[in-house]
Amino acid sequence: MLPGLAYFLVFHYGALVGNLIAFKDYVPFDGIWGSPWVGLGNFQRMFEDDAFWDATLNTVWIALLQIVFYFPVPLALALLLHTLTWSTVRRFVQSVAYLPHFISWVIVVALFQQVLGDTGLVNGYLGDAGLSTVDIIGNPDAFQPLVVAQVIWKDAGWGTIIFLAALSQVDEQQYEAAAIDGAGPWRRFWHVTLPAIRPVIVLLLIMRLGDILSVGFEQMLLQRDAVGPEAAEIIDTFVYYQGIVGGDYGFAAAAGLFKGVVGALLVYAANKVAHRLGEQGVYK
Repeated sequence: MLPGLAYFLVFHYGALVGNLIAFKDYVPFDGIWGSPWVGLGNFQRMFEDDAFWDATLNTVWIALLQIVFYFPVPLALALLLHTLTWSTVRRFVQSVAYLPHFISWVIVVALFQQVLGDTGLVNGYLGDAGLSTVDIIGNPDAFQPLVVAQVIWKDAGWGTIIFLAALSQVDEQQYEAAAIDGAGPWRRFWHVTLPAIRPVIVLLLIMRLGDILSVGFEQMLLQRDAVGPEAAEIIDTFVYYQGIVGGDYGFAAAAGLFKGVVGALLVYAANKVAHRLGEQGVYK
């Protein structure tokens, strides 16, 4: 456990000290302690910046789309895999579904570009058929559904792991008793499967809510120039361009700290709601 603990201590807890620059006019040559203190000045600038609120709105919309359309997919896929009786077929399908998770976002975006881009495979077939072509990759209006589709293709299979582990713990005798009592497949799912895996669903949903403002920095950065910042700018890319590219480190740190605080509050609130509903949540 020591390497894992060292990783979190150094790169997560230790790095929290760096949030001090959100309250300073940070100059790298002066360091964290030598840079002048500005208090809440960076936050005031941030809240008055229309570009920040545009990035926040894009982030929230993409996150909501992912919760509505992506979150149920791993559960549905896990249920389908759980019903397969041939272990060989199930292992093969699982392996194929897991594979995209290990492909980098650079390759994933390139694959989608080759298929759905202006000169991609789909437009090639449309052109050969005498139909009008459409550039889905470069269309700002189609960007948000497109990135959700990319996340589903890449990570849905990987997301089934926890659900499959939870499904494997369901007592088969409960299914048999329900079937003897006349319960069909839907009623067995509703009264046996769903109650058994509900704590896991609640736990993952709370964790997803806490991470709601993190919707894929690398994925967005790779496609930002194709559709423009109006459609693809999120908080993480806003922080990158303001801090790393623009050199306004204190302002960028304020935006990043705002994102972290909102995520922590969402986890706390969602956990309280889970307790009210009788679930354990992330912590008691």
